[in-house]
Amino acid sequence: MDEQQRAALASIPNQSNPQDDRKEEEEQMRRDLLATVLDAAARERLSRIALVSPSRSRQIEGILLRMAQTGQLRGRVTEQQLIELLEQAENAQASTTAKKPTIIVSEIIKQVYSPKNFITKYQRRNADEEDDDWNFGL
Repeated sequence: MDEQQRAALASIPNQSNPQDDRKEEEEQMRRDLLATVLDAAARERLSRIALVSPSRSRQIEGILLRMAQTGQLRGRVTEQQLIELLEQAENAQASTTAKKPTIIVSEIIKQVYSPKNFITKYQRRNADEEDDDWNFGL
């Protein structure tokens, strides 16, 4: 690119969507509030959780922000307090969601391949039957 093209690109106003700007501002406010609520170790743990499970991280962030807004937090949240909050949230979620029954694969294999599914029945012909295969119409 020559200098004229660079100048032309630089002179074009940045056309960003107002909704995107609002979302970015809200996200920045959220990060700032979490930075004031959490100590460094807790903030680091929450960021590692966000890498593994973004939905879990968002859930915990929402809980922390609500607690901060309602005045339930006194001082900064430590890493140990964050761990306790994570355990409480996990226990609450486990008690509200019904456990799905799990079937062990080996049990399914036993059921499918059980001897009762492989019964072979032999039917012998009577000696009196007329439909003999060796009868060539003689």
